[in-house]
Amino acid sequence: MSIHALITGGAGFIGSHLAERLLDRGDRVTVLDDLSTGRVENIEHIRRNPKFQFVRDSVEHVATVNTLVHSADVVYHLASAVGVQLILDQPVRTIRTTIHGTEVVLEAAHRFGRPTLITSSSEVYGKGARVPFDELDDVVMGATHSSRWCYAYSKGIDEFLGLAYHRQYGLPVVLVRLFNTVGPRQVGMYGMVLPRFVSAALAGKPLEVYGDGNQTRCFCHVSDVSEALVQLMGEPKALGQVYNLGSDEEVSINQLAERVIRHCKSASQIHHLSYEQAYGHAFDDLPRRVPKLDRLRGVIGFRPKLNLDQIIQSVIAEQRAMA
Repeated sequence: MSIHALITGGAGFIGSHLAERLLDRGDRVTVLDDLSTGRVENIEHIRRNPKFQFVRDSVEHVATVNTLVHSADVVYHLASAVGVQLILDQPVRTIRTTIHGTEVVLEAAHRFGRPTLITSSSEVYGKGARVPFDELDDVVMGATHSSRWCYAYSKGIDEFLGLAYHRQYGLPVVLVRLFNTVGPRQVGMYGMVLPRFVSAALAGKPLEVYGDGNQTRCFCHVSDVSEALVQLMGEPKALGQVYNLGSDEEVSINQLAERVIRHCKSASQIHHLSYEQAYGHAFDDLPRRVPKLDRLRGVIGFRPKLNLDQIIQSVIAEQRAMA
């Protein structure tokens, strides 16, 4: 049976793929996005679908959110600040959009009894040193004088809010901590590393690696992430829980750059920049960021279909097609 899904932030990179996935299975989809970081281009190919609706407005606009949540069956709340550079440059916007937007969505979902999935972030692990990161780990946050940590604190508050609405009011809520989702439609303008690397390699320009490049990350294709979000929303056992979502295939940023150069058959070189050079001031980065996926596998049997080489190839193919 088809449903009507509301996706906040649905013109963004992940949101647009999620909208596409839901439409493909026959659902109706309404996207709410103010296009501050989302792009019309991300949803242009689905706008003619009679089951698709796009509403340009802010997730902080109470009247709009109430109207859209009331008409939906389920809510995927993805609207948030995105990218390290934006978070550093606009901390007020980051905090307001993240926390207040989630407050507005949860209050509407509670009012109309709509199941809600909230995307959080691996940033909530702060300076956690125990790898892989487990959903029940304690976290260590950086000092509040550094705006670098405002996103992590804000996403943590989002999780507290979601769990509070579930425990106090019985609202069906699922919380998902995303780890480095990548793939077609992701842009490098907010500091996203893979599209930046591919763009540079295809142009024969240096790939700029921040810091020493030994920091490691795990990259998961957006199609695998979108499928997992849909499955979690449809799994009653997932309600009231927090899940890591990503790949656990660990790679250093230096290794990522080398693999991009190899796949692009590029003559580009790797150029290291200090964080001060990259962001204009000091930046407190994590040496490793690896999710423990046991909980997610236990509830939906999650296994990413695409490995890192296939992911890199998909991003290269998109950028070549757009050139």
